[in-house]
Amino acid sequence: MRHKVFTRYVSIIAIASGLTAASYANAQTIGPTVAETAPPDEADTGSITVTGTRIQRPDLTSNSPLTVVGEQEIKLQGATNVESVLNRLPQVTADANETVSNGSDGTARVNLRNLGSNRNLVLIDGQRLLPVQANDLNFIPSLLVERVDVVSGGASAVYGSDAISGVVNFVLKRNLNGIRADAQYGFAIHDNNNDAARQIVEDAGYSRAPRNVLDGQRLDLNLAAGKDFADGRGNITAYFGYRNVKPILQSDRDVSACAFDPNPENSALICGGSSNNQFGLFNPLTGPGAGRPSPFVNTKDGAKTWATYGPEYRYNTAPLNYFQRNDTRYTAGGFARFEIAPAAEVYASGMFMDDRTNSQVAPSALWQGDTYTINCNNPLMSAQQGQLLCGADYGTAATQDLFIGYRPVAGNARPRRDDLRHTDFRLSGGVRGQIAEGIRYDINALYSRVLFRETYQNDIDARLANRGLQVVDVNGTPTCTSVVDGTDPNCVPLDVFGYGAISQDAFDYIYVPSSTRGVDKEQVYSGNVSADLTSYGVVSPWATRGVGVVVGVEHRRESLVFRADDVAQSKGTTESQGKFNVSEIYGELEVPILEDLPFAKALTINGGYRLSDYSSQSKKISTYKFEVEYAPTSDLRFRGSYNRAIRAPNISELYAGQQVGNVSAQDPCSGPTPEASLEKCLASGVTREQYGSIPECPSEQCSALGGGNPNLRPEKGDTFTVGTVLTPNFLPRFSLSVDYFNIKVKDYISSVPTSLAISQCFATGDPYFCGLFNRDPRTGTIFGRQGYIVSTNLNTGSLKTSGFDIVGSYTLPTASAGTFALDMTGTLLDELVTEPLPGLGSYDCKGLFGPTCGQPTPAWRHQARLTWTDADKIGSISLNWRYIGKTKLSTNTDDPFLTSETYSSVNSSIRAYNYFDLAGTLKVEEGVTFRAGVNNLFDRDPPAIAQGNLYAFGNGNTYPGVYDVAGRTVFMGISANF
Repeated sequence: MRHKVFTRYVSIIAIASGLTAASYANAQTIGPTVAETAPPDEADTGSITVTGTRIQRPDLTSNSPLTVVGEQEIKLQGATNVESVLNRLPQVTADANETVSNGSDGTARVNLRNLGSNRNLVLIDGQRLLPVQANDLNFIPSLLVERVDVVSGGASAVYGSDAISGVVNFVLKRNLNGIRADAQYGFAIHDNNNDAARQIVEDAGYSRAPRNVLDGQRLDLNLAAGKDFADGRGNITAYFGYRNVKPILQSDRDVSACAFDPNPENSALICGGSSNNQFGLFNPLTGPGAGRPSPFVNTKDGAKTWATYGPEYRYNTAPLNYFQRNDTRYTAGGFARFEIAPAAEVYASGMFMDDRTNSQVAPSALWQGDTYTINCNNPLMSAQQGQLLCGADYGTAATQDLFIGYRPVAGNARPRRDDLRHTDFRLSGGVRGQIAEGIRYDINALYSRVLFRETYQNDIDARLANRGLQVVDVNGTPTCTSVVDGTDPNCVPLDVFGYGAISQDAFDYIYVPSSTRGVDKEQVYSGNVSADLTSYGVVSPWATRGVGVVVGVEHRRESLVFRADDVAQSKGTTESQGKFNVSEIYGELEVPILEDLPFAKALTINGGYRLSDYSSQSKKISTYKFEVEYAPTSDLRFRGSYNRAIRAPNISELYAGQQVGNVSAQDPCSGPTPEASLEKCLASGVTREQYGSIPECPSEQCSALGGGNPNLRPEKGDTFTVGTVLTPNFLPRFSLSVDYFNIKVKDYISSVPTSLAISQCFATGDPYFCGLFNRDPRTGTIFGRQGYIVSTNLNTGSLKTSGFDIVGSYTLPTASAGTFALDMTGTLLDELVTEPLPGLGSYDCKGLFGPTCGQPTPAWRHQARLTWTDADKIGSISLNWRYIGKTKLSTNTDDPFLTSETYSSVNSSIRAYNYFDLAGTLKVEEGVTFRAGVNNLFDRDPPAIAQGNLYAFGNGNTYPGVYDVAGRTVFMGISANF
């Protein structure tokens, strides 16, 4: 089998390598060079709209750092989802994506500068994509993407709220005159040869991943057709897309076949697991067994006998979890325009998406944290168990309360599946035109709606399980007391007192799906007038190009309604609803001061201002910007900008219901020998009686209370950028840009991270952090329904990041050997500083990963692509190099906000990673191009990380949005234009 798989992928590499040229020279167009050569909007009449400004002008230079990803790069990566393309950019940190399973909402998002996906604005042709809290890059029709403009820096004065870290603008092809079709198929082909990880799994007695796997198949089909009419004054374009992605199980990769934990010496990884195990754990809260240092557990032989729980009883939660979710997506839509007269062109668009995906995790359980009650005369319980639970009350109608951790995997237990479905609509229309020479207007209305439907399947209803645990003997037949008293005649006795003892009827009784439903709506009404005043004589005496100006108004309304059924509400889900509106006026002014003078090829200044009146805020909010561009010669250009940006709290942050959920953490006061001292535990709410008998958070999962806050204030962001662009005449087709960025966000809307609350409470005893503990009054736990860390939304401290973006490109044509093109973009991070609360200090996550810091944040990241195109432009070969720098474990630092009381030699660092991707294209005939490629050419495994060192978007013992988890992936596609 291994030989066959090897032969298969070598064949694919040979195909890709043997292709002899391409129409995609300069495959990744990145940075200011492309900003000066990108094609104009076909619907325009000569002026170009640059992302980051609303002033239309005949050049495409940008005063802010602008990265451009062309459609060629999307094809050469074999991407069927645009977030994976963006996540490769060094300015972007992975956010919600297809590798998130447990806790996923099914969306895909982009996170600029690692400041959060809610702090950048996503646009389609300069207009908002969807309601910001429901943004989903799955909505974008990849076939019609002409380019993606990424402006990394504040842009609220131009586009409004949310553009603190920047703007991602998808520029679409809207004026097709013919048919465009594209089909692509791909899959992962991976060798599981990580001997160290395989030995860890084998030592634990778990099943190892198969040696060779072929999975994660992807099919992407797209069709678009357009037609000009009325002598080109009108056009109608329509598109349709279908995507199907197969899942990847964690059991099929060495790195994720079990959940990794450090060994007791903290020197190596071992297979961990959950105390919510397959045999059945029992921790009495009342009766003679209450307060014992270790809970009871059913013995492995199936006998109704309790033993003392130990690590050998843990359940391996990993195998059934998804590393890559399955997904089925349909997209459709159309664009139309018609020029009635030069002064009035009407236009409209309609876009639709139906996306359905499933996350899958380990089977459900009777969870510790829920309090269960068992009557002492339960006939399903053995005498030994009854005496340990009830003592002298055994055989009576007395009851005892207890935690139960029982994951009934023997029998008809099924993995939990979260069926997530988004149905999105977006309608836009308006009229635009030129009302005088150089003066244009645009009046537009936009409506979008996101319908979210979720069905959580194969989950145990704790209410029904509790009824099934209270059983009496009725004429020799075990019968639920709720059947006897008539409160629930459908109740089926639940036999948890032996391994594999639960009946099929009991499974059918306790498995109840839950459902939730949400509707997000957004309406935007806008109008602006832009003017190029050159022909009116409003021109600097030292320039030939006149002043440019834009003035506009905008009104936006947003609403959210979220509903949950009774089952979901019984598990802690809360309903919510809310709405707000904002009215805005804005303006932008650009003044060319010097042009074509000695030592002053160009000097231009630009300024903008926006005034916003939110119904959810008591004061009007101002945002503004100032930019300058100076080019002493045509070879050299300097640019700089300052932006004051704001982000008003979105509707979810304001009105989302508060509820308890799982977070990665562990309680230093848990276990028979707590890590923390009695005095420190007392400060966190532990009683003297509880100390030494508090259960550990199962599977390193404690609980946090999250939710909205209607009293939130807007965030304020200040962005400074300064840079230079070099395009020397003595080296044609070469460009190099270096830009420094500095972004600071004040009063940022967030919550105190659970890991930070825990570490600071025990490191400093600060009453603020210790006051966030809400321990279960009975058990002292910080998991379950009654025990948690308070982590609701509030205006916290500040965020700050700074560094350098370096972008270069060079194209070398030759007479006979074809053309060579090199494109590179990299980011050198200087700092990524968080001040959790004003005046309480800060921490820097540059070069770190782990609890609190989250995903790896290396000091240097880059990607570089070398493309060769043959002299006849029939084919190409392209090699891409992705580099992710080394990072260290944050808990090993001496920063008091990040450090742990125990140094961890496990995962003390993640070495630098190099990925290489090979792709090629071949022109089959005029208008038809075949492409193939191999990503992660050398099949590198991701780093294996202990589950306790994972935080946001960590999954399967690694960070799958940062590192490739599927292994080597192969794709083949064909595109045709008729």
